[in-house]
Amino acid sequence: MLTAEENARLSRVGPGTPMGSLLRRYWYPVATSTELDREPVLPVALLGEELTLYRTERGELGLVARRCPHRGVSLAYGIPEEDGLRCPYHGWKFDATGACLEQPAEPPDSTYHERICIPAYPVQEMGGFLWAYLGPEPAPLLPRYDLFVRDHLEREIGYTRLPANWLQIMENSMDPVHLEFLHSKYFNYRLRRQGKPPIIKERRHLKIAFEVFDFGIMKRRLLEGDPEDADDWRIGHPILFPNILALGGVNGPRFEIRVPLDDTHTLVYHYFTKPVDPSTPPRAEIPVFEVPYQHEDGSLVLDTVLGQDMMAWVTPGEIADRGAEHLGTSDKGVILLRKVLNEQLAKVERGEDPMAVVRDPARNEIIAVPREENAFFTHTGGMIGADVADRLAIIRGSKEPVRVGE
Repeated sequence: MLTAEENARLSRVGPGTPMGSLLRRYWYPVATSTELDREPVLPVALLGEELTLYRTERGELGLVARRCPHRGVSLAYGIPEEDGLRCPYHGWKFDATGACLEQPAEPPDSTYHERICIPAYPVQEMGGFLWAYLGPEPAPLLPRYDLFVRDHLEREIGYTRLPANWLQIMENSMDPVHLEFLHSKYFNYRLRRQGKPPIIKERRHLKIAFEVFDFGIMKRRLLEGDPEDADDWRIGHPILFPNILALGGVNGPRFEIRVPLDDTHTLVYHYFTKPVDPSTPPRAEIPVFEVPYQHEDGSLVLDTVLGQDMMAWVTPGEIADRGAEHLGTSDKGVILLRKVLNEQLAKVERGEDPMAVVRDPARNEIIAVPREENAFFTHTGGMIGADVADRLAIIRGSKEPVRVGE
């Protein structure tokens, strides 16, 4: 268990907090390209800061503080122009550096605008996302992880906004053995309650293992009935530090990206991919859809793997009370994650780069992510050969869950 102070050190992400300082050394997706193409000015949040993302008429990107410094009106309702974003209230205009370019109601010879500047941050587009960096300069490179930059991949993006701290979501990814119960025994129980036969073969873990590498932590499992060279044990799948889970599987590799909006809310992106023939023309835009964690009546979605995980993420509360937990031998992955986080906090406090910060362009051409190909179980709701409406029906539990893997 952790003390209240230790728990706060690992979970609080706002400006000036230890974890907030560490997490600001990385890039995060704050919106999808599809969303920004449809609406060129968007309110976004990241690490306890409320921001406005925009694309100018020239196609340039900007990310600035949400509130206009004049009278506090939200710039999320601003007007994008060729060289910046204009406040809708009195027309103050700001460029991508946060500098105030114009104050129409001030005298023509006024230099007041030269003394006004708002927080602004770098933003880049990659893989269907707009990525933001809120940390100290010089900014590291935006890591070009394979699925974001490979050719001949069809992509879809699901998203879920959750009332939960980012860390309890990441700790779930370091906990292989919950598959035995949450995604097997509990899944079958839910089916029996609906008068349906079980579809999941319940198997025990023979071994679990974890390995720290340059970009994160690799998680491995060996299940009953699997040979030692099974993908889940020989390769496994990693968390890419600090907030991405990488998975393989029969439906195509994917990422889950956990974006800390503030201390008590996380935006999870489900990044589904499917290899396609090189002759396949690219889509005009990447489909984006919500993956709900609740039904319309407020009850939790429990009949899918994603829904079950999200139940485990949100029910401990907005910030899990780690002073009340009782960890066992099977929790060594969770313990390792906390140890690695504390090591990276110490690096930042010494003025060093933490793990997985990329500054070498040669290393960043494309970063191949090791992952299993034939997993025991992958989440339903992604690239499964159905249209978006069918996929959402499966996610919500109004269609038969798709069985994948064993």
